[in-house]
Amino acid sequence: MPKYIFIIGGVMSGIGKGITTASIGRILQDRGFKVTAVKIDPYINIDAGTMNPIEHGEVFVTEDGDETDQDIGNYERFLNKNIPSINYMTTGRVYEAVIRKERNLEFNGRCVEVVPDIPNEVISRIRKAAKESVSDIALIEVGGTVGEYQSLLFLEAARLMHLKHPKDVLFVLVSYLPIPNIIGEMKTKPTQYAVRSLNSAGIQPDFIIARAALPLDEPRKRKLSTFCNLDRRDIISAPDAECIYEVPLNFEKDKLGERILKKLNFKGKKSQNNDWRKLVNKIKNIKKSVKIGIVGKYFMSGRFTLMDSYISIIEALKHASWFYGSQSEIVWLDAEKYEKDKKYLKELRGYDGVVVPGGFGGRGVEGKIRAIGYCRKNKIPFFGLCYGMQLAVIEFARNICGLKKAHTTEIKPKTPNPVIDLMPEQKKKLRIKAYGGTMRLGGYNCLLQKNTISRKIYGKELISERHRHRYEFNNAYKDILMKKGLIISGINPESNLVEIIELPREKHPFFVATQFHPEFKSRPLNPHPLFREFIKSCLKK
Repeated sequence: MPKYIFIIGGVMSGIGKGITTASIGRILQDRGFKVTAVKIDPYINIDAGTMNPIEHGEVFVTEDGDETDQDIGNYERFLNKNIPSINYMTTGRVYEAVIRKERNLEFNGRCVEVVPDIPNEVISRIRKAAKESVSDIALIEVGGTVGEYQSLLFLEAARLMHLKHPKDVLFVLVSYLPIPNIIGEMKTKPTQYAVRSLNSAGIQPDFIIARAALPLDEPRKRKLSTFCNLDRRDIISAPDAECIYEVPLNFEKDKLGERILKKLNFKGKKSQNNDWRKLVNKIKNIKKSVKIGIVGKYFMSGRFTLMDSYISIIEALKHASWFYGSQSEIVWLDAEKYEKDKKYLKELRGYDGVVVPGGFGGRGVEGKIRAIGYCRKNKIPFFGLCYGMQLAVIEFARNICGLKKAHTTEIKPKTPNPVIDLMPEQKKKLRIKAYGGTMRLGGYNCLLQKNTISRKIYGKELISERHRHRYEFNNAYKDILMKKGLIISGINPESNLVEIIELPREKHPFFVATQFHPEFKSRPLNPHPLFREFIKSCLKK
């Protein structure tokens, strides 16, 4: 029977439950165990696809086509393995499954109740995820924080699993210890209250991951041990880290892996994380940097700049930069600023490379198109992703092919030159307002054309990449764009959809754009080849 470790948040959100879960998985994996990770989102949404990226963060797409929370991406990057859709659940998804079973008479006519039927469905999904991945240990991250009404049923599922198999289930509380400036002392009381709230749900944590700006000291460990009923060795210091990939090494300073295996009665190998440790040491000693501008719109919340909307792109840029012994200095560029005044485009000369990421809607579109045109004319390395590719096609059609009113029908439904249009199967879905989970999602094949930059970068003819889009290159305009010099270097062999466009090396140092999202498949120890080549071009600039 697999073992289960629940990771629960205390005090406040956004303190790193996902990174904690991924790091524990990495630690156990390095000791020879098969590990999988499950994310529970306490939202009524069926999936993350309809959630606002500014509020909830990036929508991460799995290989099998699920729209999930960004923490699934963290799991994939740390564990270096694909995480399937069964490993992601929401309140909406759980209730939908129970109601569907009730409609199908799978409860044999009895009354269906919130307890125990909802927790039982949660338990069933957790067990299925562990079984399908053939894992020794399954990590389950419960979204939100302890004490929130939305999470109670998931905590009840965890309690019931522990009640039935007490030796096979552990609980980890990730809690925040503030250091108020006016006081200057690390305070444990919020964490004490978080533990008591967890106790009220029938759960006693086996570990506390003590998140704070600074390392936890002995007086604080003793206080938490006394008032939270834990061995002081099970209170793990988790100070802020400059690099998230350093977190597993920080946990091992307090022997977290050893303590977990002891409680689970497992005997693991000595930690085999040499490659990981070498990477972290390399990152710490890098001196040079490459300056990358990301032209987007999903990063401002009032006066605050939020990075979670593009977290996979950020990590993919870092992975590729580290590969070449450099750091990525990432700057957020507001597309709407370029719409208001063209003079701001000159600032793009100060960047080694520019990325235009995915997105939806009309806000900032003309600013992005202007930025792409500026990069093309001034030979600034450019990398377009999904919507970034579509807008690059529009820019080329307008300014090179003379199709001045070229546009995407997403923004201009009646444009006379719809170089980007809705896919035929998508038109039917939108007519009946079938929006959620209906885009072209997950992994699809791409055939790379000979003598192209993309073919050379990948080093093979057939690849598979992940998608999330409704609109696509309109093949009716393929000939006119290609005659003017646009290279179509990647095509889906089944549907003939355009997947990659580029400009030749003699005209531009790097101008490549993809309909898919390569950032989803980048790993710290194995950077994505397209991101590697982009950073290589940026370093040359």
